Amino acid sequence: MNINITDIFFDLDHTLWDFEKNSALAFENVFKMQEIEIDMANFLRFYVPINREYWERYRKDEITQKELRFGRLKDTFDLMEFVIDDLVIDSLSEKYLYYLPKFNHLFEGTIEILDYLKPKYNLHIITNGFAQIQENKLNNSYITHYFKTITNSEMAGVKKPNHLIFDYALDLAKTKKETSIMIGDCIEADVLGALDAGLDAIFFNENNAPVSENIKQVNHLLELKKYL
Repeated sequence: MNINITDIFFDLDHTLWDFEKNSALAFENVFKMQEIEIDMANFLRFYVPINREYWERYRKDEITQKELRFGRLKDTFDLMEFVIDDLVIDSLSEKYLYYLPKFNHLFEGTIEILDYLKPKYNLHIITNGFAQIQENKLNNSYITHYFKTITNSEMAGVKKPNHLIFDYALDLAKTKKETSIMIGDCIEADVLGALDAGLDAIFFNENNAPVSENIKQVNHLLELKKYL
């Protein structure tokens, strides 16, 4: 146990909640319901990087929620040269967001590490995701009870890496930045954002991306035991 740390803040998507796996299942379900015949592997090959790019633009306030939800699908279908009406894309987007949180796959080691950390620290969530959807993800994957507070960007009025969302989360948790640490999969939003806001940080580097030596990192959630 790190005696200096009292509070741990986790990102949700791509850190605890297995976004890519759950997203693929949601799309599979929605395409089947809409009777849209599409090669899922090919769709995901285009969609995954486009979705990440759209979220980065959303994080930087370059696009709205609505533009994110529609544009990532529109661009994917366009690149695939898959002819589909814009109204159908709107419908797919709505259904996808409805079904996405119903799938509840977590990263390997999530429950074990939360069980390990909860008796020792106060645990919290900071997420840029949409409030209601994130709440449903937590509830449907049965991990809500691990967390004392949940901060989302809609509540805070800003998104990670803006230091104001970390300030908001610290106030909500009634704790100090000097005794807090952030764990997440995004170097810019989670790690550098937290460090700039005065918190310590650990990079969940599942894909072994090259990273500066002075950044604490783990490739598997259970490796957090080394630091905590």
